[in-house]
Amino acid sequence: MGCPDWPKCFGSWVPPTDVSQLPEDYLTVYKQKRIEKNEKLAAYLDKLGFEELASTIFSHPSQYIETEFNVTKTWIEYLNRLVGVLIGIFIFLTVVFAVPYLKRDPLVFYLALASFVLVGVQGWLGSIVVSTNLLPVTITVHMALALVIVAMLQYAVARAHKEDLEGQRAASPQVNVWLWVLALITFGQILLGTQVREEVDLIAYMMGGENRALWVDKLGTNFYIHRSFSILVLALHGYVAYKIYQVKNTTLTKLTHLMLVLVLVEVIAGVIMVYFAIPPVLQPIHLTCASLLFGVQFQLLIVNYYASRGATQKSVVVHR
Repeated sequence: MGCPDWPKCFGSWVPPTDVSQLPEDYLTVYKQKRIEKNEKLAAYLDKLGFEELASTIFSHPSQYIETEFNVTKTWIEYLNRLVGVLIGIFIFLTVVFAVPYLKRDPLVFYLALASFVLVGVQGWLGSIVVSTNLLPVTITVHMALALVIVAMLQYAVARAHKEDLEGQRAASPQVNVWLWVLALITFGQILLGTQVREEVDLIAYMMGGENRALWVDKLGTNFYIHRSFSILVLALHGYVAYKIYQVKNTTLTKLTHLMLVLVLVEVIAGVIMVYFAIPPVLQPIHLTCASLLFGVQFQLLIVNYYASRGATQKSVVVHR
């Protein structure tokens, strides 16, 4: 909430650096603007038949809270938006470079195009996250969509270079199934972790940012499920890694090394946050490693899929 409006920040394309640059009643002004935007959104959702979601927007107390100006948070959010614009430009260029694939492999082009459309939706959803003042459900959907976009782009790139992958050694079809399970479980863990983070933010607000050591004790069921499930996730990573190492495929081995490093950093960061009062610096590290972990898992899945498909095609040719 470093920038209370969207796409501008405090009504300007270049955000302020000091509270003196804002009107005295800026808290009231921007809160009212957000409420008006939410009223339009809720009315639209209500017409579409999402009555419960529409009412949730107004029943959640965060909508009526305005965050005081903080130059650090403002510029972090502003940089986040600039990076978002860069991502949009890069994905647009990906669509342009994918045009030749309309004749060779149309799916590559349509994956790139769908990613470009979705990144626009992601930007709009980001504006809803801002206008609703971090309404929990919007943050989770925002995170989920980001991971979906990453996966679509990964698959588009891999499919465009599938000939290079089809000549490699592949793990067994059983390992491919386990990779799917691993990716889906990690996806679920990330979304659950996002919900835990939402609870942390709410507790932090209720306690005025003080007594961080007590925050964990006040977390609900989502936290305990997330924490307990991490043991299963770690064990599953070990099993899948063992199976992949047996294949002796250089690409798969390197990706597996990276996967194990990320999952260990993820677990260690999680443990430190629980027992050392959730150090602020570890929160973004924990989320970043989780996102990278999902990306690496999905890349393993794609590489192994095309490698196994190439092996099947060779087998068919030999039998003929």
